[in-house]
Amino acid sequence: MPDTPPAPPARRQSDRRRRPASALGVVGVLGEILVTLGVVVLLYVAYQLWIGDAIIGSQRQAEAQEITQQWAAEQPAPTATPGPDATGEPVTAEPVVTPEVGDAEIFATLHVPRFGEDWVFPVAEGVSKTRVLDPIGIGHYPGTAMPGAMGNVALAAHRYTHGAPFENLPSLQIGDAIVIETVDGWYTYRFRNMEYVRPDEVAVLEPVPQKVGAAPDGRYLTLTTCSPMWSTAERIAAYAVFESFTPRAAGEPASLTLAGEA
Repeated sequence: MPDTPPAPPARRQSDRRRRPASALGVVGVLGEILVTLGVVVLLYVAYQLWIGDAIIGSQRQAEAQEITQQWAAEQPAPTATPGPDATGEPVTAEPVVTPEVGDAEIFATLHVPRFGEDWVFPVAEGVSKTRVLDPIGIGHYPGTAMPGAMGNVALAAHRYTHGAPFENLPSLQIGDAIVIETVDGWYTYRFRNMEYVRPDEVAVLEPVPQKVGAAPDGRYLTLTTCSPMWSTAERIAAYAVFESFTPRAAGEPASLTLAGEA
């Protein structure tokens, strides 16, 4: 009777059956790791784009509120009742021209009631990302008019990340108040229109926006930010015209609230 066949071939077949299982185990572990990494990346992106922006935005606005409170404390108490005077007209005066300041120096705050009646961000000189836009909020284009002066006050801010001050710029409606506050008082501008331009379109910064070489014939305000969201392909330029200056001694203007809109 022949001998019983040796067992090694059976073991080899068993080995062949186990190898795919082992390979599948490695693939499964790698898949789990990749899924976990993907979730971590998504959470990080969500934090950067939404949660982080909300936290940073709240911090910037708290800083702006502290600045305005400090200005109020440094000035005499209002000598007039805020809002209309006895003739029914707002309490206004000839605008005080804000002095020029150094790079990254905060000289104003910006209020946009359309974005929320408590919405306020600091404004500093310069538009450097590292010195102004990222750590402070809103930047003033050097060489453009200062509040109160004839010409174009041009400001820039992020539409996403670092608090995203101008995230809701496209929601502005004709006639909306945009108010620059300084130690001297409040400069109220009224939104008129906006356009989408190339990133290198510097004519929006002209003394009369988009009129190259024209002498300033009034007081304008231009707000710029990136478009579309999460892209630098274009810029939004939102234009407003000066309405009035309210000295600090007269108290806050009605334009600081949506209820006081014209």
